Amino acid sequence: MIRHLGLKAYGKINLGLDVLRKRDDGYHEVRMIMQTVGLYDKIDIYLKETPGIEVVTNLYYLPVNENNLVYKAAKLLMEEFHVPHGIRIHLKKFIPVSAGMAGGSSDAAAVLFGVNKMFQLGLTREELMKRGVKIGADVPYCIMRGTALSEGIGEILTPLADMPQCQVLIAKPSVSVSTKFVYEHLNLAGLKKEDHPDIDGLIAAIKSRNIYQVSERLGNVLETVTIQEYPVIADIKEKLKELGAVNALMSGSGPTVFGIFTNPIAASNAYEELRYGESRNLAKQVYLTNFYNTKEVPHG
Repeated sequence: MIRHLGLKAYGKINLGLDVLRKRDDGYHEVRMIMQTVGLYDKIDIYLKETPGIEVVTNLYYLPVNENNLVYKAAKLLMEEFHVPHGIRIHLKKFIPVSAGMAGGSSDAAAVLFGVNKMFQLGLTREELMKRGVKIGADVPYCIMRGTALSEGIGEILTPLADMPQCQVLIAKPSVSVSTKFVYEHLNLAGLKKEDHPDIDGLIAAIKSRNIYQVSERLGNVLETVTIQEYPVIADIKEKLKELGAVNALMSGSGPTVFGIFTNPIAASNAYEELRYGESRNLAKQVYLTNFYNTKEVPHG
């Protein structure tokens, strides 16, 4: 039996996010292009001889009980398979919290992977994904990772061609956004045709591996809600493009914005400007990373 596992929980961005309708069960039906990025949280799982789940984090305001998705993920598998031992989970956050990057879902996905491996439960990736949707709609994708079309409430996944590599600058302003608030205030009937991203065109551009065609088709229908509430998101998008990004977009329900750069020097200069320069007040957290494309590499 494995006594310790070190895992990486990678964040995601949305290259395209469209909402088709609100379902009778209250969920929204979506079509999204999800892309893993190289920014990740670190998770260490330690075996305990005594039963129970302990969670320790580096952020004082995060819950360490069943309100944390890593706790839910561990409990889901350990109860199903009647695991007699306990575990201690050390979660070190780097992915911005409440930022539209699926940090919590990715943490849960890594713990599902880790508990399955630690206790040799024998679940396949597909079996983990089926269980993951019980925790959150993004969890199955965070188990699969890479570039994917996400449909339904996010649980219907179709792998896509890997994105061509480039630099991705991630900037989160000093606001947090409630996903529930954004979806509740999305007025589908009042949207214009141009508010909806061209998901099929984006898929074709990804297949062609043309980063410029991909960048032209970036789109997120939720910007119609979140930017009205937090105009700084639009300011960051414009600043990133001014600093050399081919294009920029809000990820998920926000408020995180990412810019795609094909020039490494421009990307580095943009990072320095947003982190230390005259534009440093636009974003509280700034990261320079890239696309993470390898789907088959374990979370460790």
